[in-house]
Amino acid sequence: MRILALDSALARCSAGIVVDGELIASRQQDVARGHAALLPDMVAEVLTEAGLAAGALDFMAVTVGPGSFTGVRAGLALAHGIALPAGLPVIGVTVGEALADALPHLGGRAFWSAVDSRRGRVFIERDGAVAAHALDVLPLPAGRVAVGGDAAIAVAGRLAARGVDVMLTDARLPLVRHVAMAGLARRTGALPPRPAQPLYVDEPEAKLPAGGLRPPPTAP
Repeated sequence: MRILALDSALARCSAGIVVDGELIASRQQDVARGHAALLPDMVAEVLTEAGLAAGALDFMAVTVGPGSFTGVRAGLALAHGIALPAGLPVIGVTVGEALADALPHLGGRAFWSAVDSRRGRVFIERDGAVAAHALDVLPLPAGRVAVGGDAAIAVAGRLAARGVDVMLTDARLPLVRHVAMAGLARRTGALPPRPAQPLYVDEPEAKLPAGGLRPPPTAP
């Protein structure tokens, strides 16, 4: 199985080719912004290094969020742009699913992915659902829990202070091999279906005017 995996949901931009579970070519750069400019060159480089054309792939896997509004859209737009002419399926993967694939041995602990929402809150992904929470009113897990993601340190600290048996993992940002493998799990039915579209948790900040949009200009 030949998979092109992309991630630009958080503070990292990466692309990789995974063939039969092995990462054979990859590029990554930790960046806060500018994913849309970096990702196309990374894709071209990994395809060249792997000696593959887009049409030789079996599918594409891409992170859908939660995360950066522009980063998520950049990754998905590029994935669909490559996949459409090549006739490839695009499989969406959440940040939490990619992180969980990197942590297969948690000793029976539930896994929580904690992502900084940049609004004084965190996005908690657990049990297949994502919700935004303030740090001082985090939900309590039913039992032991492991936490990953870029807000994992803050969330684990708050849970531990409330007496939760919590394990802080070292999974902070998705790695493309695990994006690919989570995509394979979704494609084979091991993960439930999810559209390859942005996963937005908060309502958009931009609002339409109360009177609606102005009509487009007419030609003179």
